[in-house]
Order: sequence, then structure tokens, then C-alpha cells
Amino acid sequence: MRYQFSQKIDALQPSAIREILKATADPSVISFAAGNPAPEAFPVEAVQKITREILEENPISALQYSVTEGYPPLRDQLTRLVKERYGIGRDFDQVLVVSGAQQGICLAAHCLLDEGDKVVSESPSFIGSLNAFRSFSSQLVGVQMEEDGIDIDRLEQALKENPNAKFIYTIPNFQNPTGITMSLEKRKAVYRLALEYGVLILEDNPYGELRFAGEDIPTIKSMDTEGIVIYCGSFSKVLSPGLRVGYVVAPKEIIAKMTVAKQSSDVHTTILSQMICERFLAAYDFAAHIAGLREIYRKKSALMIREMDGCFSPAVTHTNPQGGLFLWCSLPKGADMPAFCQKAVEQGVAVVPGSAFLTDESGNSDSVRLNFSTPTDEQIKKGIGLLGDLTKKLF
Repeated sequence: MRYQFSQKIDALQPSAIREILKATADPSVISFAAGNPAPEAFPVEAVQKITREILEENPISALQYSVTEGYPPLRDQLTRLVKERYGIGRDFDQVLVVSGAQQGICLAAHCLLDEGDKVVSESPSFIGSLNAFRSFSSQLVGVQMEEDGIDIDRLEQALKENPNAKFIYTIPNFQNPTGITMSLEKRKAVYRLALEYGVLILEDNPYGELRFAGEDIPTIKSMDTEGIVIYCGSFSKVLSPGLRVGYVVAPKEIIAKMTVAKQSSDVHTTILSQMICERFLAAYDFAAHIAGLREIYRKKSALMIREMDGCFSPAVTHTNPQGGLFLWCSLPKGADMPAFCQKAVEQGVAVVPGSAFLTDESGNSDSVRLNFSTPTDEQIKKGIGLLGDLTKKLF
């Protein structure tokens, strides 16, 4: 039988990252292709204790249906958390708990995008979000990145050329895939342009707590006096991605529509997971936990950069992130990047081709993304050594 899929889904291609991860099923392959937190970053004992207590003390609430907006004690905790740590939340804002920040992105797209609508996005950017926008038959308008974030002149040009764009999508902190952090000046400029051109901002901040160098920079949402910023956060990188708990802070009218959209998707985020997150925030020293995560990633990032600087061909450059989980390596102009990725796998190292993150699926990239959080220190040393030998042979 020939199956006829919807045009929205039929046009989507499998994630290049997921395809590459198939190669990592071979235990001999060192993977720099994932985006998972470091195994040592999980507070396993705390989660075990919390889960046991919840199921002993309040099992029915943990196993029963609940409200779509989220477990009320967790929403209260989040309202305080984002206000205290990020300066986020005004009288017109509300919090919605979602099944990971990815669902927050999808719900925003579901509520705002009609077929053919334009989304202005950093390019390269997170493939999960780009595919979410594509799934609603929107048109992506890519704006290239600079060392301190999105190119503001090109952003304004994109807004002029696409006056009906629905929103600007940005990952200001330790961007996936580049690791770049947007400067304060550019954050202010993005907000100013959004106001001037009457467009919303979708601010994605899954990595914001993972700063291990430099000074904290205010979120764009903290500047939002006019209700034009939708902010997505997550527990995936600071507690556990498997819990699938994220959150959205946005004006009440937007949250109301996202809530209706969520009801038709999964009714509510898993209550046991929400209760675990709430109990962790209430009973443990969250700031100390974050400090521990930052030290883990500071060491792992420094190790990978040190090995790259010692092993790679001088023709290959890389970003120096101040936080997050990723490095962005640029090969010489005109290099055959797909061939490099294939040869890397043949050498036993998996990396992600930069083309996977472009807003233009037919575009070319000279870069690759490397993840330093998942591999062990020994794997980082060995894998970077193998890649280094490859770069010296090719470049």
C-alpha cells in the first residue's frame, strides 16, 4: 500500500544528528555528536530519594491526571526562580509547564504560525526548533552569526524584507550549535528591532545556567516591558532530560492559547516528573547544584580546547564558549565538510556536519559541531587526537 502523508510531514527529513548517532551504536566509536548532559552531572541519589518519598507520601497525586498548566507548586517555584535568577516575569506574564523546552517551541509555533508564515532565525541554529517551524509549513529566513551573536544589520534587513514575519528565534546563551553568546548590546538591539518592526521574539535558553566563564548577561525577556518575548527554559540540562520538564514564560494571552494546544497534544506534562523537579528546588541547594555542573563543564570544555589547540591543523578554527555543551569548528573555506565527517566516522569519531543546522537545507557549511559534555576525558583525548591527525592530513 502507498501511504499518503500530510504535506507538512512529507517534506521533513530525518535529523542528520539522529542519523549520525546510529554510527555511535558501535561502542568503539567515540561520539562528539550528542548533546546530552555529562553522566556525572545527574543528581541520581537525590532523584531516587525524592521519587521514593513522593510515591510513599502522595502516590495518587503523582499517578493521576492533573491540570494542563502544570503542577501548581512547581509553577509557583518557577515564577520565583525566573524572577530571582533572571529578572523575568511581569504582571502580564504567566508560566506554563511543558514536556521539555522542545514542546514549548512546538506549541509556540503551533499557536503563531500559518502556512507560509516567515520565521527569522539565527543560522546556524538548533535543528529541533528549525524542524518544528518547518513542520508548520513556515518559511525560514536565516541571519548569520557573528562572534558576539546574530548579525544585527542583517537582522534588520531581514525584518525589512519580511514585514509580516511572526517572530525572531534566538538562543542567546551558548548557542546550539556554535556555543556563541550574544552580547548585551545585541540583546538590546534585537529587542529594539522587534518593537520597531512589530514582531515577537522566541527566546530559547536551555543552557543559560551552564555558564563556566565570563559574566552573566541579562536575558532578552528581562527587558520585555511590552509583552513581545516568549521565553523557554528547561530542566533537561540542569537536572535530567529524561524527566521531560520545561517551561514557558509569556504574556497571559499567549499562554492561554498554548495551554489549549497542549491539551490536544499530551493533556499535561508527566506529574511525577513535575513533582520531582518541584521537590528538588524546594529541598536542595539549587545554586550549589548549578555550581557543580558549571565546574564539570568548565573542565571538560577546557580539556577539549586544549587538546584541539595541540592536535589540530592551524587551518581549523573553533569557538571558545563561555558555557553550554558545544564547540563549533570551522574547516578551511571550500573544504569538503561531508567527506570530513565521513572520514571521521571511519576513524572511529562521530561529529555533526554544520549543514544540519542551517535554515536553508540546501546550503553549504564548512563547519562541524563537537559536544564535550557526553564523552569521558579519555575519549576526549583519544577522539581529538584522531580528528587532529585527520585535519593535518586533509588541511
